[in-house]
Amino acid sequence: MLGFTERIKNEKGFNLHFIKTKKYKTLSIVVKIKGNLERETITKRALLPYILQQGTENYATKQDLQKKLADLYGATLSIDGGKKGESHILSLRLELANEKFVPDASSITEEGIALLIELLFNPRKVNGSFDNAVILREKDTLLRKIQSVQDDKMAYANIRLIEEMCENENYRLHVHGYEEDLAEIDSTNLYNYYKKMLMEDQIDIYIQGDYDEEHINDILSPMLHKQLEDKKSNVLTEKSSKQKQTKKEVKQPKEIIEKQQLQQAKLHIGYRTNVTFRDDDYSALHVFNGLFGGFPSSKLFINVREKNSLAYYAASRMESQKGLLLVFSGIAPEDYEKARDIIRLQVEAMKNGDFSLEDMQQIKELITNQLLETMDHPQGLIELLYQQVLSDWILPPKQLIDNINKVTKEDVVQVAKKLEEDTLYLLTTKGDASDE
Repeated sequence: MLGFTERIKNEKGFNLHFIKTKKYKTLSIVVKIKGNLERETITKRALLPYILQQGTENYATKQDLQKKLADLYGATLSIDGGKKGESHILSLRLELANEKFVPDASSITEEGIALLIELLFNPRKVNGSFDNAVILREKDTLLRKIQSVQDDKMAYANIRLIEEMCENENYRLHVHGYEEDLAEIDSTNLYNYYKKMLMEDQIDIYIQGDYDEEHINDILSPMLHKQLEDKKSNVLTEKSSKQKQTKKEVKQPKEIIEKQQLQQAKLHIGYRTNVTFRDDDYSALHVFNGLFGGFPSSKLFINVREKNSLAYYAASRMESQKGLLLVFSGIAPEDYEKARDIIRLQVEAMKNGDFSLEDMQQIKELITNQLLETMDHPQGLIELLYQQVLSDWILPPKQLIDNINKVTKEDVVQVAKKLEEDTLYLLTTKGDASDE
């Protein structure tokens, strides 16, 4: 049904994932570098994608890189960072035309791989470290990114919810880092951190498309072995047992109210599910989330937004590496208590089994279609497969879809009963009715 195979080759210092499929006309190569989320290093790590895109030893400027990509028949490159559970992931993505479909272009793959290796291992240096002029410029770019969150109130409310909910957990850390760290970052300490990251973090490389595996391996493996010959292991060392802690009991739910000058209030609620990608009831949680707030046909959308006209938007999403479920809603400030109570009623309705088998079947079909659509895109399939690496747990997409379609109503009710409200966060206007 899904039309692909994945073969994993574990090497000293890195893992290769060969994904063979005839679905795409391109060849995608994605490097995933997994490190621990840590307050001391998060801002350096957030800055690295900006630096690595600015040039290499052979392509000294961003313009030189762009020209090389154009020469590779319009190859596309992106580098970014993100957090999944208690891990920070640096991702480098290169999408190339498949040389099978381009006449007289037999070197595209080899040149593309060489470029990606150079971007990762051979960035432009001045006097043995990063270029200070580039560091100064890109620190300013990152600063603007950090500050821009203030202008996106939905994103700001989500960040504040996570800060409060996970105040003693590394998941609270901002993915873009912290403004107060930038002054101390310089070309030398950032370069030292970058070298340490390559030697200590877990590196997984995905090669996806219609290709000859032996040919790709013969090009890629020697390049990687040369760069990582001093790397002792590709197993990430956890800083402490708390690093992977996903089960947490809620002793006392928190309510946080913050006030700013705004028209629309943001009511975000965080729940502990204590269910992650590794758990047997992960598929049931998928179905629960679909019924509860994952789609326009879900309880939150229908009851909070449509029936009671209390929200501009209302939805929920799972954090599958952390065991959280987050509710987002935009409301009129004066409707806070009504909206809060109706959201809580939807949780109770789910715990009481207040949904039909027809509703459940529709949601299963929607989730299945959503997963299949994700896999229609080269990057989407890789992200789904990488969930297994993050969790250290084998659950291929086909098995996940099969599991979802086997979920019973009782399974959904049981997983609903695991939900515990942890933190309610309201970002509201100054001088609204709640002041009285």
